[in-house]
Parts: sequence; C-alpha cells; structure tokens
Amino acid sequence: MKSTTRIVMVLAAGLVIGSVGLVLGSDDHDDDDDDRGYFSRWFKGSTSTTASAEGSRYLEECGSCHFPYQPGLLPAQSWESLMANLGDHFGEDAELEEKDTRLIRNYLLDNAAGRVNYGLPNRIMVSRGQGSAPLRITETRFFRHEHDEIPVRMVRNNPDVLSFSNCGACHTRAMQGSFDEHQVKIPGYGRWDD
Repeated sequence: MKSTTRIVMVLAAGLVIGSVGLVLGSDDHDDDDDDRGYFSRWFKGSTSTTASAEGSRYLEECGSCHFPYQPGLLPAQSWESLMANLGDHFGEDAELEEKDTRLIRNYLLDNAAGRVNYGLPNRIMVSRGQGSAPLRITETRFFRHEHDEIPVRMVRNNPDVLSFSNCGACHTRAMQGSFDEHQVKIPGYGRWDD
C-alpha cells in the first residue's frame, strides 16, 4: 500500500511540475517577451461594447497621468487594492466619479493576471508564488527578474526615463502592448537586449 501511495504522490508532483512548466513556457511565439496577441487587445477591448468602453475609460482617466499599465501586469488583488484607495494613489488624489471607478475597476479585474490565461500574466502569477499582491508592477518578482541586468544609472539617472515604472520610455511599443526585449531602446544608450 505504501508503494502505491508513493507512486501516486510522485505522479501528482510530476503533474504539478509539468503544469508549472507549461504555464512558464506557454506562448504562441518563439520569443518569451512577445505577447503582442494578448496585450494589444487590452486597450482595444473585446468584441463587447462594454469592454471597449471600459478600456477606453481606463486609457482616458489613468493614462492622462501615467503610462496606462496593461491589467495583466498585476494580479486582481493588486488592482482591487489600488482602486479601493484612489484618494491616496501613490501620494496623489486620483478619485473618480463612482461610474468611472466602477467601469475601470471592472476592466482591470476582468483582465488581471490570474483572471486571464495567457503567457505573461500567467508567468507573473507563477513568479508571485504565495507572496502578497504588490501595489507596484516594479515590485513583482517577474519585473525585477526581467530588469535585473539593467544598470540603475541608465534609468534613474536618465532624465528621459527617471523610473523603472516609465515603461513607454524604453519599450518602444509598450502602448501597443508589446514588451518584446528586442524592441527596447533606452534613451541616451540605444538598443538593449539581454
């Protein structure tokens, strides 16, 4: 009986490890960082008018102050926390009318990592493990791993970038939803490819 239990446990562990491998490796493209098929549709919305209105409202409201981060870059729990505290949004008052708050919240939660099933959002969730949900994309383990080789001086001491949260400064197609590492150009330094 113990032998059967061990076999079942080994098979279960293999299934879990295989599933994690599939999630980390699942992509329709050869390049790990090329999630154009999924990211590009975030801002366009789906075929539903509501989703399109939600995405447009998000772009208009949130994108007027900072880069409009794609919802799949954070887990739903992170977006929930951010939307619940718009009165103190990283030191700024970002409160919105209730209708706009509801639209944007729904959009972010419906498209958050852990709620969609695609390459980069899946990798963000797997890298998170059992850790808490960060409020900043730059605090995710996935982000830190992807940016760990970039010298801080090239970002923080760079007047055209200033912060790792300024995605659009270096990711030339970030607004189109592509974070392909082959399209990174750091202002003042040129093309970056790790």
